[in-house]
Amino acid sequence: MAFYVKDETTDAAVRRLAKLTNRSLTETIRHAVEAEYERQQAGVPLAQRLKPLVERYRQYPASREDADKAFFDSLSGDD
Repeated sequence: MAFYVKDETTDAAVRRLAKLTNRSLTETIRHAVEAEYERQQAGVPLAQRLKPLVERYRQYPASREDADKAFFDSLSGDD
């Protein structure tokens, strides 16, 4: 797989960073993208990242029933 960079400014920036860090172009791009990904992930609080999951979970109605061990054992064949 390969990327083709059509923008001369971007190409030059990657090459400058590769030379500065003594990495290949592939390593430079991978490192830069991973670092930016981590930076972006760190910028969004966990509660905000989990909000869609919490909202989806809350859409399910409460069963108001206690878990029945015998029922779950029967599902797994552990009668």
